[in-house]
Amino acid sequence: MDDRKVKSLQMQASSLDGRDFSNMNLENADFSFSSLKGTNFDGANLRNAKMRFSALDQTTFRNSDLTNADLSFSSLLNVDLTDAKVEGANFSYTSNERSFRWQDLNLIGMLQNQGWVGTAVAIILGALFLYGMNAILFFSAAIFYEEEPVRVTLYQYLVLNGVLSGIVTILLTQGLTQLMDVFMKRLWLKHLILTIVVAVSNILFGLIFFNYFGTEIFIAYGNRYPDEAAQNAPLYWYMWGPISVANAFYYIRRAGQQLSRKISDQEYQLLNLEKLKTRAELDALQARINPHFLYNSLNSIASLVHEDPDKAEEMTLLLSKLFRYTTGRKTSDYFDTIENELEMVETYLQIEKVRFGSRLQFSVEVQETGLSQLLIPKFILQPIVENAIKHGVSRMAEAGNIVVKIYEENNWLHLCVHDNGPAFPETMGAGYGIKSIQDKLKLLYGDLARIELHNEPVKTVNIGIQRSAIG
Repeated sequence: MDDRKVKSLQMQASSLDGRDFSNMNLENADFSFSSLKGTNFDGANLRNAKMRFSALDQTTFRNSDLTNADLSFSSLLNVDLTDAKVEGANFSYTSNERSFRWQDLNLIGMLQNQGWVGTAVAIILGALFLYGMNAILFFSAAIFYEEEPVRVTLYQYLVLNGVLSGIVTILLTQGLTQLMDVFMKRLWLKHLILTIVVAVSNILFGLIFFNYFGTEIFIAYGNRYPDEAAQNAPLYWYMWGPISVANAFYYIRRAGQQLSRKISDQEYQLLNLEKLKTRAELDALQARINPHFLYNSLNSIASLVHEDPDKAEEMTLLLSKLFRYTTGRKTSDYFDTIENELEMVETYLQIEKVRFGSRLQFSVEVQETGLSQLLIPKFILQPIVENAIKHGVSRMAEAGNIVVKIYEENNWLHLCVHDNGPAFPETMGAGYGIKSIQDKLKLLYGDLARIELHNEPVKTVNIGIQRSAIG
């Protein structure tokens, strides 16, 4: 990591296309609203960095640390995240469909902005909301506390008219939304048509409601209060409310649908990234035949060619069978039946028995025949058996004994390998390869699997997998 450390770097709304920030320490840096197309962040430390509303097309983050970074509302077209650390990173509402555009900034985005734009928008919305709430409270209070009957009747009429007008407006908007989204593409045209339809509908509704219920009320009110200015307001003045509500409702509904789609797309992308990462890690952990084993086996065959040709032939055939087993299966399939895994283990042990002769005894036990068809991770037993020979039998002067035992107990499947070799040391070295098996179990089962090493009552490696986790 480069020693150049830029803590809390502020580069908001900057144009940084094609810049090279590779291997820099940019922890807590703020690149919000910036253009970062084609920028190189390979190997950079971007912990807690802010890249909200940024254009990140063709940007590379190979081997970078994006832990807890905020990339929300950013474009991620053709971004390279190979081997990047993304734990805790926020990819909310990111897009990989097209580049970032300023017109994509929506109400939610502006409200999240802590600068003057977000403050101004919040003030306007707050003022409108409080104005509307105060109007509702005023009319409600007037109905309950006003003693003049003509004014009370008018207020009751206005409240009822407002409620019914709101219902008509929302129902119309909801119905039009589905039609417009199917048959129209241009957003401004949708809002224009919605405005016209809502205005005309509310005028018609207002006239009908007035003719049936309001005529006498307004005549009585006009006679009693002839000089009130509000009576002279034109009809269109009262249309601003329904029009504003309809357009706001349509905007919120449409924005919600878009955000839901983006969330779903992002969750899908993250799941795919995690899936690819898991596959890559499993491929790396997939056991392969130890080259030392192959070297020893070929030496044994060479020494037996003249001394015991039959054994040399037997060992060659077993080795061929073992390699057919290890190379003939799809590497993308990480599971196989217990029966097939045990067949491979037995073949491996038979080869080693030719080499060690009477110094090696082994047995394979399956508690119930039905367990043989259960699926377990491929190559999960062979490395343990190999360890039992390498760290057990090969270090003993007397006969070594290896027992592979499969059984089920208390809803756990147990894959056990016993040997009578030297006890496990208190601190396991890398040569035992247990860590790779732990990593594989963690990737495939999470907390539903474990591996345990015991020296008492007998030396045992025990892999436990919860029965419910086995397909």
